[in-house]
Amino acid sequence: MARYLITSAIPYINGIKHLGNLIGSQLPADLYARYLRQRDHEVMFICATDEHGTPAELAAANANKPVDKFCAEMHKIQKDISVGFYLSFDYFGRSSSPQNHKLTQHFAGMLDKAGLIDEVTEKQIYSKIDQRYLPDRYIEGTCPNCKYENARGDQCEQCTKQLNPTDLLNPRSAISGSTDLEIRETKHLYLKQKSLKNKLDDWISGKENWPILTTSIAKKWLHDGDGLQDRGITRDLKWGVPVRKGKDIWPGMENKVFYVWFDAPIEYIAATNEWSDSKNLPDHHWQRWWRTDMGAEDVQYVQFMGKDNVPFHTLSFPATIIGSGEPWKLVDYIKSFNYLTYDGGQFSTSQNRGVFMDQALEILPADYWRWWLLSHAPENSDSEFTWINFQAGVNKDLADVLGNLVSRVTKFCKSKFGEVVPEGGSYGADEEKLISDLQTRLSNYEMLMEKIEIRKSAAELRALWVLGNEYLQIVAPWVVFKESPDKAAVQIRLSLNLIRIYAIISAPFIPDASNKILESLHTDDRSWPTNLRVSLSTLNAGHIFTVPEVLFAKISDESRKEWEKKFGGVID
Repeated sequence: MARYLITSAIPYINGIKHLGNLIGSQLPADLYARYLRQRDHEVMFICATDEHGTPAELAAANANKPVDKFCAEMHKIQKDISVGFYLSFDYFGRSSSPQNHKLTQHFAGMLDKAGLIDEVTEKQIYSKIDQRYLPDRYIEGTCPNCKYENARGDQCEQCTKQLNPTDLLNPRSAISGSTDLEIRETKHLYLKQKSLKNKLDDWISGKENWPILTTSIAKKWLHDGDGLQDRGITRDLKWGVPVRKGKDIWPGMENKVFYVWFDAPIEYIAATNEWSDSKNLPDHHWQRWWRTDMGAEDVQYVQFMGKDNVPFHTLSFPATIIGSGEPWKLVDYIKSFNYLTYDGGQFSTSQNRGVFMDQALEILPADYWRWWLLSHAPENSDSEFTWINFQAGVNKDLADVLGNLVSRVTKFCKSKFGEVVPEGGSYGADEEKLISDLQTRLSNYEMLMEKIEIRKSAAELRALWVLGNEYLQIVAPWVVFKESPDKAAVQIRLSLNLIRIYAIISAPFIPDASNKILESLHTDDRSWPTNLRVSLSTLNAGHIFTVPEVLFAKISDESRKEWEKKFGGVID
C-alpha cells in the first residue's frame, strides 16, 4: 500500500462553476482518488474554496452582502454541489480559515528570514471614482501580448500571460468601469523568485514524467522573454490574510493583505490541517502528509489543475516551499488540462451560455455528466461540449452498452431461473476466451488509470463493457436455454458475476450507478478483481439478486433541443 496526497485546484468563491471548471481539476482528481482507494492505497484528497482577493470582494459587492457572509454562503453551496457530483474529498476547506491565516503568515516570515522578501515602492493604478487602488482583477483592459480586450490585471485568460495591472492597455476599473485612473506610489512585499530560478529549473527538469502541457508552460515562464520575475505578494485590499510578522502588523503593511495567489496554494496544507482539527487529531496527523521530517517523504503528491493555473503551481508555490528552507513536501506530478469549450464558443455567466454545475444536476443525474466529461477530458487539446455529442455519449455508452447489458442479464435470469444465481456446469471455449480478453483489457485499464490517462482509461473501460455484450450475442443464452438450460445457466451465472466486476471497476467514473448495481446484486464485496477467474465466481449459485431499475435513461431528441435552447445564451 502506498500513500497518495491529491489536491484539486481550489475554485474561486465568486460563483457556481461551469462544467469546464469541473473537468479541469475536481472531477479527474476524484477519479484518481477513487481508483487508488479501490486499489487499497492510503489517500488524502483535499480541496477548498479560494475566498480571498478581488473576485470575492466584487462578487460580495454585487450580491450586496458582507464579504465574510457571502463567502460562508458560497462555500456551503459549492460544497453541496460537490457532494451532488460525488466528489470524494477527504476535506473541503476554506482559504479564509484560521489555519490558512497562520500558515500563510508563517511562510512569509520564513521567506523574510531567508532574505527572499523585498519591500518595494511601486507605481499602482488608483481610481478617483472608486477612491481606492486597483490591484489585480480590479483592473481590466487590453492584453499587451495577444490584444485580448478583457484581460485582467494579474493574468490574461486568453494567452495565459502573467501580467501586472500597469501592463494593461486602455485600463478601466472592474468596479465602476471608470477610465479616470492615475498612477500613484504604494509599498508592497515582493517574493524574490528570480533568485530561486536555478533551483526551480533543476526541480522542473527532474520531472521527466510530467505531461508535456505542464512542463512546456513551466519552462516558458522560466525562460521566455524576461524569464522568471520577482512577484508582489501583498495587495491593497481589506479582505484577506493580514500581513503580519508574528503577532504584529508588518511595518508599513497596514491595511494590506497577502496576495490571493500567495495564500491560496498554502490552503492545500491548511485544509489538511483543518481536516485533522475537525477530527480533534494531533498535528502529526496532517503533518505526516506535508512535512518530510514527519513521514511525508514516502507520499506521492499529485496535483490536478487547468493550464491557466500551471505557472503558479510550478513556480510561485514551489518558490514559497523551497524558499522557506523547511522540509515541506513538493508536488511529484502535476496533471494539467486544456479548456472545455461550449458549443462553438465559451462558457459565460453574463451571457447565460453553457451549463453550470448546479444546472447540470437539476436536469440529469451526476453519473451522466461524470462519464461524458471524463471520456472527453481536454488532456492533449481543448475539448468541445455539444449537446449532440453529449446525447450520443450517454445513449451509446451508458444506456446501450452498460445499462443494456445489466438489464438483459438480470431480466433474462429472472424470467428463466428466478432472481437467484443459477447453477450450472463448467466453462466452455467461449467463456475461456471471454476471461482471457477481459484480463487483457483489465490490465490495460489499470495501467492507464495509474498513468492518469483519463480519456484512454474511459475508452478501455467501455471496451470492457463491450466484451460482455459481445459474449452475450455470441453465446445467445436465450436460444441455448431452449435446448440446454444447464449451459444457459453457466452463461448467465458468469454474466451476473461479470456485472458485479463491471460495477466495481466502473466506480471511479460512475459511482452512483456502481452502487445501484451492487445493491441490486445484494453484495457488499467490492474488492478489486485482482484474480479475475476467482472474482467471476464470487456470486455463488443460489445467491439472491434483484432486477435493478433502469440505470441510464436515454436522452431524447426533444430534451436535447430544449437544453440547447435553454443554455445557448448569446455568443460573445
